[in-house]
Amino acid sequence: MKKAILGRKLGMTQIFDENGKVIPVTVVEAGPCVVIQKKTEENDGYNAIQVGFEDIREKLANKPKKGHFAKAGASLKRMVREFRLENINEYEVGSEIKADIFQVGDKVDITGVSKGKGFQGVIKRWNFSRGPMSHGSKFHRAPGSMGAASSPSRTFKNMKMPGQTGNKKATVLNLEVVKVMTEKNVVLIKGGIPGPNKGYIVIKDTVKA
Repeated sequence: MKKAILGRKLGMTQIFDENGKVIPVTVVEAGPCVVIQKKTEENDGYNAIQVGFEDIREKLANKPKKGHFAKAGASLKRMVREFRLENINEYEVGSEIKADIFQVGDKVDITGVSKGKGFQGVIKRWNFSRGPMSHGSKFHRAPGSMGAASSPSRTFKNMKMPGQTGNKKATVLNLEVVKVMTEKNVVLIKGGIPGPNKGYIVIKDTVKA
């Protein structure tokens, strides 16, 4: 059975196993999420459920969004995502998905938006080598040659150049669920995950299993 939930990264800490070994973990607030809509093969061409996470004030939503949530009998949510699951018959519109869908030892993939690091040069952004640092060279951290001037008289697409670093969708695969705290809707996941503290994430069963 495929499982998925929306959540928020709270930060990192460490716990100890029964042998006294330190395990670095990321603390994740996983749900509760509300099922807003069910999409079926007959009506939409595919099977999926649409879920929402974290309540927002009414003034932050427009009329179409308010009507969409009112139809489901749910409060307005900040984050809405679709999950394509085979077992959508087990979910009903208005029902909640909580952290207890995961068990200790489950392997998961986590998707978030990586930390933005601003405008960076090619050495930090693409791991280019620097030039000689002697005074006469006048070439230290520049990108260097970008192509011929006469033909093709332009730079090619996707050339590695300075620009914004980070702030992109990123997924870390095959992480392990170390502990599930059902009463607090908190999941402890071994290792680091993308994004800053309080950043929104998506947790799914791993595709590597």
